[in-house]
Amino acid sequence: MENEVLLKNRLTELASRALGRGVWVFSEFLTLSEQDTLSRLRTDCPFTLFGGLPSSERKIACFGTEELCGYVETPPVACLKIEPVRQRFADALTHRDFLGSLMGLGIRREVLGDIEVVDNVGYLFCLDSIAGFICHNLTTVRHTTVSCAPSEPPEKLSTPPPLSELVVASERLDAAVAAVFRLSRSQAQALIEAEEVFISGRLAKGPAALAEGDIVSVRHHGRFLYEGVLRQTKKGRLRIRVRIYR
Repeated sequence: MENEVLLKNRLTELASRALGRGVWVFSEFLTLSEQDTLSRLRTDCPFTLFGGLPSSERKIACFGTEELCGYVETPPVACLKIEPVRQRFADALTHRDFLGSLMGLGIRREVLGDIEVVDNVGYLFCLDSIAGFICHNLTTVRHTTVSCAPSEPPEKLSTPPPLSELVVASERLDAAVAAVFRLSRSQAQALIEAEEVFISGRLAKGPAALAEGDIVSVRHHGRFLYEGVLRQTKKGRLRIRVRIYR
């Protein structure tokens, strides 16, 4: 509870600074739980969330608008490519390996966003302010020598995953979660009750209904984009469309 109070105070101060000075103000990266706290915060300052990709889970809060500030500001988020120098002899690197090496440099988790691994190459989203330090100091991941440099996200990350069609009883969240992750309805409901499920950065509560465009994140399982109902089956069930992020 104390941590949530501190978070609310910090976010309120950032929002007040943006509103009072008429300038853009940015937070550090927020977890899904912290994004939910922000969504429930009472503030007159408008904000958006940005993590580098539409599907990013960790995002910074961008307090301000062009109308309020009188100018457009690019969110201070960099994408770094962390690549084995000799791929042929590299270890099979995982998200945990990249994160462990970054934390080993003494970097706070709050300045780091998502880490995506594509073809044994890590793509890290981080604050601009720490990007140079990482590029200069990150030389090994696990037992593998790596190079690190600013990069655009690969097309594979920028392109939404293919559409998948699933049959569910309704547009209820628990029905969709169960179908996507091949769980029973009771297991899906248990995850929701355990506060492990978020809808577009907000904690899911109760028998919520999904709307087209919702991004559902389930801790330790993954996330998917809900794209609505395709049609009703002859048995009265719904064929829905989703994009599942692997």
